[in-house]
Amino acid sequence: MKAEKEIITRCAHNPILTRKDVPYPVATVHNAGVVKYQGQYIMLFRSHLYNGRSIIGRADSRDGFSFTVAPEPFLIPAKEGVFAEYEAFGVEDLRINPMGDEFWLTYSAYSCHGVCIALARTTDFKTVERIALITQADLRNVVLFPEKINGRYVRLDRPHSEISPWSIWISYSPDLVHWGDSKVIIKPVAYHWDEMKIGPGAPPIKTGKGWLNIYHGVFKTMSGTVYRLGVALHDLDDPARIIGVSDDWILQPEDFWERVGYVPNVVFTCGAVPEEDGTVKIYWGGADTVMCAGTAKLDDLVSLCISSPRPAM
Repeated sequence: MKAEKEIITRCAHNPILTRKDVPYPVATVHNAGVVKYQGQYIMLFRSHLYNGRSIIGRADSRDGFSFTVAPEPFLIPAKEGVFAEYEAFGVEDLRINPMGDEFWLTYSAYSCHGVCIALARTTDFKTVERIALITQADLRNVVLFPEKINGRYVRLDRPHSEISPWSIWISYSPDLVHWGDSKVIIKPVAYHWDEMKIGPGAPPIKTGKGWLNIYHGVFKTMSGTVYRLGVALHDLDDPARIIGVSDDWILQPEDFWERVGYVPNVVFTCGAVPEEDGTVKIYWGGADTVMCAGTAKLDDLVSLCISSPRPAM
């Protein structure tokens, strides 16, 4: 059943990208980072190959909804060097983090050692420079704030933990490679839509009232898990201070392609693009199978965090 008030308006042409749109063999198209670059939207999407491992493809769009896929993958597991060892099982769930004239790419690198985060850089979305492995295993969902705060780079992430529910942490760095001063800042809430685990989704968006963090939350049901999207608001000068976390989700699986697929009942975001008119385009993978998109008003998302908050911890 749909909510009385739609916070996110789904694109009428969802899903906006499927495996049939890809000119090379893939089984899925999902969990894409998206950014605006030189008047176009660039999407870097994850695809399962038919061996079950993942690569990253590229698609371009003029309007943010109708995408054309490049003829070759954008990023595949490294074949040599230290990255080859840690990307041997695939590269997944890439975020595009704009910072000045550069775009920093954070993605999950899977291997027999577990999952860690790799950092790469591009200025043109044609060439990619791998920089470093910036976490140990097991850790996923790293997003970077788009500017230095109090002289340091800042990131959100989600370490794996069996002791405490998987939560959102914050860390700081002088150079994007070496990270520390880490602490947990948002935790799941018992018997809540995100009670099983949470993690950062799209890179934070700067608003007049704080940094908007669109995150994913997971709830376990008798028939499996449900992935939804929520929002939190961080202080502009001290992003470890949480102004509010919305008690309500902003998006849940409703359409057929979000409820049925490779992993049923999933909406999962890695990218959102703020527009000059005060709206934001949000992109999400549906059931780990297709890419979908929708629009929302930034003010509405911020208001949810302030007017109807739940405890951050």
